[in-house]
Amino acid sequence: MHVALYARVSTSRQADNDLSIPDQLRQLNDWCKVNGHIVVHEYIEPGASATDDKRPVFQRMIAEAMMKPAGFEIIVIHSLSRFFRDGIEFGLYERKLAKNKVKVISITQQTSDDSMGEMMRRMINMFDEHQSKENAKHTSRAMRENARQGYFNGSRAPFGYAAVSTNVAGSHGRQKKRLEINAAEADVVRMAYDLYLNGDQGKTLGCKEIAMTLNHKGFIMRGKPWAMQKLHTLLSDPLYMGDYYFNVRDSKARVVRPPEEWIKTPIPAIIDVAMFERVRLKRESRAPDQTPPRRLTSPTLLTGLLKCGVCGGHMTIATGKGGRYRYYKCTSRCNKGNTACTSANLPMEKTDDKILQQLAEKVFAPERLQMLMSEFRKRVNHTQDTQQENINQLNRQLKQIEERQQRLTDAIETGVLDLGETTRNRAQQLKVSKEAIIIDLATTRRAPAMPTEPLRASQIDKLSKLLKDKLLAKDTGIAKSYLNLLIDEIVVTENTAQVKGSYAALVATASTKEIKKGDLKQVPSFIHDWCARRESNPRPLASETNTLSS
Repeated sequence: MHVALYARVSTSRQADNDLSIPDQLRQLNDWCKVNGHIVVHEYIEPGASATDDKRPVFQRMIAEAMMKPAGFEIIVIHSLSRFFRDGIEFGLYERKLAKNKVKVISITQQTSDDSMGEMMRRMINMFDEHQSKENAKHTSRAMRENARQGYFNGSRAPFGYAAVSTNVAGSHGRQKKRLEINAAEADVVRMAYDLYLNGDQGKTLGCKEIAMTLNHKGFIMRGKPWAMQKLHTLLSDPLYMGDYYFNVRDSKARVVRPPEEWIKTPIPAIIDVAMFERVRLKRESRAPDQTPPRRLTSPTLLTGLLKCGVCGGHMTIATGKGGRYRYYKCTSRCNKGNTACTSANLPMEKTDDKILQQLAEKVFAPERLQMLMSEFRKRVNHTQDTQQENINQLNRQLKQIEERQQRLTDAIETGVLDLGETTRNRAQQLKVSKEAIIIDLATTRRAPAMPTEPLRASQIDKLSKLLKDKLLAKDTGIAKSYLNLLIDEIVVTENTAQVKGSYAALVATASTKEIKKGDLKQVPSFIHDWCARRESNPRPLASETNTLSS
């Protein structure tokens, strides 16, 4: 009879370093010679588990076995576990093949074709499945303990790191490995973080532009060009600040495990925590649900900032005379017709010049900046007082909970209360309440501190001059970056524009080392994260109304 041989090992490492597959093939061929069968095909599966059917060679063999007519009549395997370690799947595939008159035969676990033989195969499958699960359980336990001890379980290190062998022996005589920094790749990681925070030559860059920049400079990712998705993963992975976790995802169920099951493995950090946090906050602030993409990516200066003062809609670019003239036009009029809003079109170039001029000479004038700084300090002080009151109140509540827990414990120890269901429920309620208060305390204390010390007049003058120079420079990209940093929106009504921005962004910019030195070469990367739109610090925090017409 014409037969096909199927040989398999579970891992690619076994396929490379083990003699199992050659031994399986030798025994299978010898068995076929003794029984007078003709081998027409050999299917070799290096590195695939038999707990499921996600095996390319296996699927190709099944597809060829189901052809009409089939290219062979028997699939010969060394043991039933080579075909499947799942009893249900084994039975389904066996019946599927039988419909096309193809049998599965094990040379070491031969059974008859009657009901007794079928029962024996099911029993063998059941033991194989149990053994597979037990092996997986012990392997998983060993890998978790390996991670707890600081060793690396993977085969390929994350970008920026190298898996370095240690002197500690692991399983099968192999040496355990730790993650160490790969100096060349780590420089690329730091460059990507710096480009995301500070841009390139004063221009803000997103993941796509950073990928293009790295590829252009020849900094590819292990032989492959950088892509936007890879950059996003690199900029969001906490392993680069030393937070590397094992056992995060269930590979079979394809779900993330609960955080309490994660195992932190100590690795050296490439990026410090402060920089990683700044990048995270900036990514969140640039997310589409927080900031319209057109505001960040549009080459037009005021796109995403201008709003119609009549209907409240955004203003977008419109053209006239075959593109010779460009205007800012209310989106309500663009989408619903000119009768939807009574606002007028604004000539783009003239509007850009007027708004930049008013910002530079009036909004960011030294006296106006000093007034904004003073108002901001009042708000910060008020918020800090409120924050301290909340902390004091939470501490009082925490103390009350702890006293109740102590009284409950004393009552149980003295025999006043029995440790019954009601007592256990009450103890659990107190524990949950205590944990909730501790979380609230930690959240309240994590509020970032903002500078409250008054700036000297010389610093205010430097800030005013530098902002004026940047806004009135001919580089639209730099001016747009500063507008996005300091301005939230510009509401235009007839010949007036109301500018709304953030006190916090302005103060953070004024507090940078570059401002104090009088040299601001690139756009600061401050992120709005100080009590935005909450409690006593609602946004918009600052506004200025100016006339557009001269």
